[in-house]
Amino acid sequence: MGAAGCGVSGGTGDGDGRDRSTRSPAARATEPDPHGGKGKDDGGDGRGRGGDHAGDGDDDAGGKARKTPGRPLRGKVIVVDPGHNPHNRDQPGKISRPVDIGTGKKECDTTGTATNSGYPEAEFTLDLAHRVRAQLRERGATVKLTHDGDEPYGPCVDERAEKGNQAQADAAISLHADGAPSGSRGFHVILPAPVHAGAADTREIVRPSELLGTELRDAFHDATGERPANYLGDGNGLDTRDDLGGLNLSKVPKVFLECGNMRDPRDAANLTSAKWREKAARGVADGIAAFLAAQEGKS
Repeated sequence: MGAAGCGVSGGTGDGDGRDRSTRSPAARATEPDPHGGKGKDDGGDGRGRGGDHAGDGDDDAGGKARKTPGRPLRGKVIVVDPGHNPHNRDQPGKISRPVDIGTGKKECDTTGTATNSGYPEAEFTLDLAHRVRAQLRERGATVKLTHDGDEPYGPCVDERAEKGNQAQADAAISLHADGAPSGSRGFHVILPAPVHAGAADTREIVRPSELLGTELRDAFHDATGERPANYLGDGNGLDTRDDLGGLNLSKVPKVFLECGNMRDPRDAANLTSAKWREKAARGVADGIAAFLAAQEGKS
């Protein structure tokens, strides 16, 4: 969020990243996206939720998707929300308009932060979202993106939450990177606080979101070798917040992942590395898979 979801100081927006320093205009990333692909729907399993395509022939006579050892997430719907939008910087008036997040008002969206060399958070999150989508699809999941960089701005933070709700997602994750001062390192996961105000009511998702966040934290650490953030909370990598519309307005288990600090040279070296982003995507996919397995074990 550059700072908005994650942040420690200053800033606005839901994942606007509360950037802790003055940003220069973010240059677009030059690295090609290895997974590419437009379209927000995977279509995969034919659950018919949130605009999925019809079944693909792997359902049994009762219409329930069969799971296979190589596709353990078949039948699951996951919403991946790439924080910000590369085009937000071109629409300052539209992204700054306030929207209701239950506990108050926030900007529709923000530009996010960037590395000191100009690699934008919005480009990072979109690239990582493509990689996460590819990994989850390999495991059989239906994956929906809240946007694919093809919209003129946004979506607004309330719309991002609604996309997960409409998809009846089994899990949703918003991807970000922070904008803290140099020397602040590491990743953290933001969990929804108990909120019941206006259109916001997180009471039903707080506990499953905490489980999702914990599994995600552990899997992300295992996949990347990175440590939880050294600049907030008690260092356990989990942060609970009630000021993010993407969490407040969610009706499905959801967390934000701040993958590192774009303003720290060592973290930035990771975030700008395609090889590291592939590890990060595996960590995200592993964490989501572990959460879904734990949920099934409870049912």
